[in-house]
Amino acid sequence: AFYLDKKYPEKPIIPEDPYLKGQCLLMEEWADESIGLKGRKAFIGALNQNQNFRTSILPKNTPDIVKNLVGAIPSDLLDILGTGIGFGADAVKEAKQGLKQDLESLCLILENRPYLITDRPTLADLTVAGLSILLKFPKGNYIDIPESLRGKGIPGLADNSNYERFFTWRDRLYADYRKSSNNGNTSTDSSPTSIEID
Repeated sequence: AFYLDKKYPEKPIIPEDPYLKGQCLLMEEWADESIGLKGRKAFIGALNQNQNFRTSILPKNTPDIVKNLVGAIPSDLLDILGTGIGFGADAVKEAKQGLKQDLESLCLILENRPYLITDRPTLADLTVAGLSILLKFPKGNYIDIPESLRGKGIPGLADNSNYERFFTWRDRLYADYRKSSNNGNTSTDSSPTSIEID
């Protein structure tokens, strides 16, 4: 982000004003530690608890036998295995509770504002939007996921109307600033675009 601001000073993503810059950097760090960590726990918990969700995220070319094996793993076993590495039922429940408060707070911030810090997107907006992808997949064609998963996500978060303001904002950010995952091509090449950084 700092490199991009130096390279393209006409379109900064970190505010110059010290107060706004502090808010931006603080929110970016908060999002990493809050939405990022809790989002992964809640996502893994949703996979553990929901066989259909678990198998639906497998790649299209996954053999049926593998899909059946993955779907047949008992949720109780996954919970026991997850407990040893911090992804047990209690940790998942705590993460979801924290995410509910986070999403409520973000909705309040966005109630009368187009973006989180200023009147244009900043690093804070991009970080929060990017890290929230596991909570609810965008409805648009911005990432290469099956059509059936678009707009879906963690039960209790993705389908909760109290957080609709946030997810609408996030999807608008994706629509405005992210290219379609197929970029209009019919090619299935999903290799990343290479860039050169000095």
